[in-house]
Amino acid sequence: MSIYKELAKIEETNQSGALCTIIRSEGSTPRHEGSKMLVYSNGETLGSIGGGEVESRVIAEALQSMIDRKSRLLTYNLAEPDRGDPGVCGGQLQIYIEPIIPKEQVIIIGAGHVGKAIAHLAHWLGFYVVISDDRAQFCNPETIPDGDEFYPVPLKELPKQIEITSSSYLVMPTRSMEVDLEGLPELLDTTAAYIGVIGSRRRWAVTREKLIDIGVNEEKIARVRSPMGLNLKAEKP
Repeated sequence: MSIYKELAKIEETNQSGALCTIIRSEGSTPRHEGSKMLVYSNGETLGSIGGGEVESRVIAEALQSMIDRKSRLLTYNLAEPDRGDPGVCGGQLQIYIEPIIPKEQVIIIGAGHVGKAIAHLAHWLGFYVVISDDRAQFCNPETIPDGDEFYPVPLKELPKQIEITSSSYLVMPTRSMEVDLEGLPELLDTTAAYIGVIGSRRRWAVTREKLIDIGVNEEKIARVRSPMGLNLKAEKP
């Protein structure tokens, strides 16, 4: 399988990864300039820069690069393991690690008129737009052409369908308080950067009390922003 095809797939599906390339080799080394290895976010790899301890260290650095979003230039001597070198070949390698950073992700839960308007704005701003609604007739690219992915599933099932991370922003223009009550407990267990729920202050006050009644931790509930958005006095989506 081509590394370049996999790189394109990672970008198209808005995933993380890291491309590791040997940019200089001197002396005896297992692989030479231009050798590449792709590291996936789960630690799996495609290609090789030589195997062994060097590769193990580079994989660890690649995974860290996906977290801090910083490239790395690493130099390894392959001479004296007793001194901490990752090999005994006798040469030297220089490896460049380039993280593949996904777009920040807006997950819009509720595919009605407001959800469609938010998707249009989020797409224009450069976010990766995910649409979810348990009504399949609304949750599709024909209805919301600015969406990148669609999940026509019940809200409580959504965290099982898509990875919600600290780069995910949950925006919930849902159709009813009942939908919020069913799905919010699972969403509050994620590491989402933002959770916003549409509705009046009274709707949220009632929802909050009902969440407490079913045993949801108040600290988790405090993560929710509701009413969400800015008070523009607008009536249209």
